[in-house]
Amino acid sequence: MDLILEPWPWYVSGPCIAIVMFLLLYFGRTFGMSSNLRTICAMGGAGKRVKFFDFDWRQYQWNLIVICGAFVGGYIAHNFLSNPININLSEATITDLNSLGFKNIGKSLLPGELFSWEAFFSIKGFLILVIGGFLVGFGTRYAGGCTSGHAITGLSSLQLPSFIAVIGFFIGGLIMIHLIYPILF
Repeated sequence: MDLILEPWPWYVSGPCIAIVMFLLLYFGRTFGMSSNLRTICAMGGAGKRVKFFDFDWRQYQWNLIVICGAFVGGYIAHNFLSNPININLSEATITDLNSLGFKNIGKSLLPGELFSWEAFFSIKGFLILVIGGFLVGFGTRYAGGCTSGHAITGLSSLQLPSFIAVIGFFIGGLIMIHLIYPILF
């Protein structure tokens, strides 16, 4: 018998995130995925070639738990918290996704047209990953952090630059899905 648990409701998970953020702020720590990736690059010796990675990574190694948690949490969410029911989408959303070339809409959270081995090994899929990865990396560095760092840590500590960055993330997402994505697909 497969044990499938329901995801935590917002009124449980939201306060849990708030408690973690309070503890991080209390102890003078910050949260963000890009800072973890920077620490991994510094651990690997990237600081010998690039000044950005030349810092004492040992004082940040506690933060690597976030990366481990992302992998473990993803595994748990996929294998134990996934509910194999169809996703209830509006007819307008289904029509829009059909016009963009998506099939099996509402059957999976990750569409095969984007998240499959066939998509990855296609020229178009590979170029999207490489160019998108470069743009995300550049944007993260330019914005001084990633979406999780700005939206969770920055906003919870009332930082104006994080507020501006989060607004930019949303505007960029809207531009991507409404203007750029239809051209690509």
